[in-house]
Amino acid sequence: MSDHATKKTEEGWWESIRIIIHALLLALVVRTFLFQPFNIPSGSMIPTLLIGDYLFVSKYTYGYSKYSIPFSPPLFNGRIWGAQPKRGDVVVFKLPRDNETDYIKRLVGLPGDKIQMIDGVLHVNGKAVEMKRVEDYRTEDDYGNMRRVTRYMETLPGGVKHMILDVNKNSYTDNTPEFTVPEGHYFMMGDNRDNSSDSRVPGGGVGFVPFENLVGKAQVIFFSMKKDARVWQIWRWPEALRWGRMFKSIK
Repeated sequence: MSDHATKKTEEGWWESIRIIIHALLLALVVRTFLFQPFNIPSGSMIPTLLIGDYLFVSKYTYGYSKYSIPFSPPLFNGRIWGAQPKRGDVVVFKLPRDNETDYIKRLVGLPGDKIQMIDGVLHVNGKAVEMKRVEDYRTEDDYGNMRRVTRYMETLPGGVKHMILDVNKNSYTDNTPEFTVPEGHYFMMGDNRDNSSDSRVPGGGVGFVPFENLVGKAQVIFFSMKKDARVWQIWRWPEALRWGRMFKSIK
């Protein structure tokens, strides 16, 4: 091979490496400052989010903390360009007890709020939120059997409406003490009320979530497939994909 051909080959390799580096840097910038993909591994947010949903989380909505950056390096404390979340937002955050695990829940309590569950009904500042029973939710259990679960439309103070499930009328989280949300913290709950470890469970659960721990707001489902399928199983896509959930906004 001539020197000219060797030089051309080397230039081609370096050009490919340069393109790959630029692509990785662009992906890092997008993930850090704009959107982070997130997949749903559990059923705690059913019926809003299902196991196998893949969503985009906007990083800029609440500003940026060290948890906005991959691996959460301790570069600074607090938030930069911070913006307060709103009641009813579906939020991804770092679990306070380890500051590493990503959780996703609905924000129901703002700083200073008094939150309590009484007989399965959410109370905010001493008032029961509006709950309207709607058509039962049909779901599949671990054995492949279909069953019906009681479903409600819940209206939070401020007007956000969303669906919740009430699987068990006597769940231990249906009646709680009154929680007062500290300044700079938030109270999170799953929409699948009887199958969610959330702020109703202090210590081993979630407890109050600091503002700094918020990663971003869940915005849209961009991909969804049945929980027993895997993304790499392309041959299963025709029957495994939930086509109706693609590009569905999260409310």
